[in-house]
Amino acid sequence: MEEGRMSILGGALVTFVAGLLSAFSPNYISLLILRGLAGAGLGSGHVFFSWFMEFVPPSNRGKWMVVFSTFWTFGSVSEAALAWIVMPILTWRWLLALSAIPAFVLLIFIVFMPESPRYLCTKGRITDAHNILDKIAQFNQTSLPSGNLTSDGTNDLDEEFSTSEETPLLSSARKRTTVRKSGFSSFLMLFSPRFFKTTILLWVLYFGNSFVYYGIVLLASELSGSQSKCSSSILLSENVQDASVYINVFITSFAELPGLLTAALLVDRVGRKLSMTIMFIFVCIFLLPLVTLQSNILLTALLSGARMFSMGTFIIANIFAPEIYPTSMRSTGAGVAYAVGRIGGMVCPLVAVGLVTSCHQTAAILLLEALIVLSVVVILLIPFETKGKELVNTIDGVSNSKQVLVVA
Repeated sequence: MEEGRMSILGGALVTFVAGLLSAFSPNYISLLILRGLAGAGLGSGHVFFSWFMEFVPPSNRGKWMVVFSTFWTFGSVSEAALAWIVMPILTWRWLLALSAIPAFVLLIFIVFMPESPRYLCTKGRITDAHNILDKIAQFNQTSLPSGNLTSDGTNDLDEEFSTSEETPLLSSARKRTTVRKSGFSSFLMLFSPRFFKTTILLWVLYFGNSFVYYGIVLLASELSGSQSKCSSSILLSENVQDASVYINVFITSFAELPGLLTAALLVDRVGRKLSMTIMFIFVCIFLLPLVTLQSNILLTALLSGARMFSMGTFIIANIFAPEIYPTSMRSTGAGVAYAVGRIGGMVCPLVAVGLVTSCHQTAAILLLEALIVLSVVVILLIPFETKGKELVNTIDGVSNSKQVLVVA
């Protein structure tokens, strides 16, 4: 198993084991611990974005990354449908056990994942990178064009690959590449003068984005059928068997699909920053009427619209962050930003949802609106736009803008 896939394997294993064991939790404390471990395992999910991104050409990279992200939405819709079916007739234990199955499926199929050729080049493994590209070409019933497999690195190769003119891809023109920095070194580089400002801005963006997105997700169930009563958290437990809760969550989950379509149409046309700004504005518009009590139908419609555009900003941010960093620190940079975003997701139930359950719905919505405004300001301050830009392998490649993995 390649190093690039080990984090995915480990995350899937932790998620599956902890998710399954949580269905058998004997008490509340053990349930919290196991669900926390399952969530920690999900943290490896950001690697999928960096991995898939390195196979896609820059001209339509944004569109294909959005298409790739639709499977997140399919998972959300499937989970909402599963809860709708299981909870009224069985118990939450069945829901948790069944929800662990996808992680088990991932453990089976991960062995079929090819390593990123770009990543292999940064490790100096030109032969392996060539072999994977050749397999991809064969699968697509085509052949690789003649040319050089190059990297913008500067260190000696661990191995060389040389071919004759008859073979489709030649060795690196420089016969040099960069050995990937250790995880700790990559982490420290996030705070170098070249990346410090962008790193901090991305962290704020991810925090605000996750807070708003998960706030909308949680409010779909928290506000459902409860606004007229406006009581404490007991209200949610009283309505847990009410099918309308699961129906509303199911509908709002489906709303992510048109949001992804909108993101796909915008991201490669107007750029990442403007796309996120436009979609954040629409999230703000849909949330604003919720400062006052609304009917259940209007509530569902407004939350669906807000979730539609919030998912778009969420996914574009997940495209934007890996594009900013070079391959040598791409997973680290995007992963740390993703982790900071998870903090926003953790704080949200304690703050925004807590305000709703304590009969402060207006304050909760205004808090979400404030974070949207902050996120838009942060987007405007980020000094990069990555639309149509080639990914780079090394830190030096960020400044000299040299193309990598070039076939010429």
